[in-house]
Amino acid sequence: MKNKQQLTKEIFLYLLFGGLTTLVNIVSYYGSSLFTDYRVATILAWVVAVLFAFITNKLYVFRSENASTKEFLPFLGARVLSLFMDLGVMIVFVDLFKQDDLLAKIIANVLVVIFNYIASKFFIFKDSVQERENAS
Repeated sequence: MKNKQQLTKEIFLYLLFGGLTTLVNIVSYYGSSLFTDYRVATILAWVVAVLFAFITNKLYVFRSENASTKEFLPFLGARVLSLFMDLGVMIVFVDLFKQDDLLAKIIANVLVVIFNYIASKFFIFKDSVQERENAS
């Protein structure tokens, strides 16, 4: 029962901080898009969101005590993949389908949040997750 409670709490925290990361990403994107192309704004927003996400995932969601560099490099690698996913969705929706860029950004972020949770739980912070599960 405790494992189910831990998983529920972890998912809740991930969704909370994932939502905040999405908000950071969208606000950063919007601010950047006022003075630059949507592709550049997407990359700038990604940088800000990745830093925010790493800190909150490490400290609050997965409560990792491992060395930051040990986790940051795989985290960054996974987030680079999500950047390509984000940019791909943006280009398809804005350039191909002629949709509003903010709508495209929201759609991209939904896909990215799902991908990032899977990558974080099963690859990046897996040692911390396993340690907590074994301690229960």
